[in-house]
Amino acid sequence: MAMFQANPGKKESSNAAQGILNIIGQGTKVTGDLQSNGDIRVDGAIEGQIHVAQKLVIGASGKVLGNIEADFATVAGHIKGNVVVKQVLELKPSARIDGDIIAGKVIIESGAQFNGRCTMNVTPQNQQSSPVSTKTAVEPPAVQ
Repeated sequence: MAMFQANPGKKESSNAAQGILNIIGQGTKVTGDLQSNGDIRVDGAIEGQIHVAQKLVIGASGKVLGNIEADFATVAGHIKGNVVVKQVLELKPSARIDGDIIAGKVIIESGAQFNGRCTMNVTPQNQQSSPVSTKTAVEPPAVQ
């Protein structure tokens, strides 16, 4: 089983994670925090915090109960929690966010729903003093 052994002679590049795609499929429910250096696509349900170093996609059937932190994000599903996106957050027509947003840029397509506060063009130093807390999830009714 040499194919599963790490090669101690090689160092991982920070760019190596760019090709990684993680998928939480429709009908799958995950309870707990997720962290990834690559991309994540969610078509199922997640109850917990999500931290993505690259791009996060919440598909139309995707549901998240918890806070999200990502470099880029596209949302077509439902999020109940606060969202922090360093670059661009895109809300598709079927998107619904119940929580606060901090993002570099926000694209909201017609039909998307957003209930909360939005802060844009915030430098990382200013995020610490922002009124949005990324530590506590919004506590609305359970995701259905």
